[in-house]
Amino acid sequence: MVSPLTVQRLFTQLALSVILALLPKGVSAPVRPATVVAKPHLVAVTVAKPPYQVGMATWYGKWFQGKETTSGEPFNIYAMTAAHKHLPFGTWVRVTNLLNLRTIDVRINDRGPVPAGRIIDLSYGAARALHFYEDGLIPVRIDLIPKPVRKAQLPVRKAQHPVRQAKLVVALKSCKSASKN
Repeated sequence: MVSPLTVQRLFTQLALSVILALLPKGVSAPVRPATVVAKPHLVAVTVAKPPYQVGMATWYGKWFQGKETTSGEPFNIYAMTAAHKHLPFGTWVRVTNLLNLRTIDVRINDRGPVPAGRIIDLSYGAARALHFYEDGLIPVRIDLIPKPVRKAQLPVRKAQHPVRQAKLVVALKSCKSASKN
């Protein structure tokens, strides 16, 4: 059997041959103008790092609230934490929900998941942030990330002495009242 694409090509060639045969002698077929080909140039391409792991994730919640995790801290269902089989405690990972492409950063503070075929267990809060708390199991991508800088880790400015602070406030108020007059 001959494919429709082959028939179309044959018909096109036949039609072109007939048109060229019917042209009066001395008249040539229209010539296409020359096209200018741009010189190839180098383009900087950034290649994404391969993921640490891709697999299925689950979440755990109420039953474990307040119970001690493997790392020794009490489990909080609303914290952005997770359980992983091999990563060291305190490791930060970026988890991407492959169904809706939402991402969150979580800290590993427990061991798990126990069922085979799952790569990470997320807290209820992390599952809500990824919009999969109603589903029990979703495909995810895990990327290792450096420890994020939190507000508590930023350098804290030393508070001024209360008497100096009060004098500054009084001085500012007197400047404002003087400028009004």
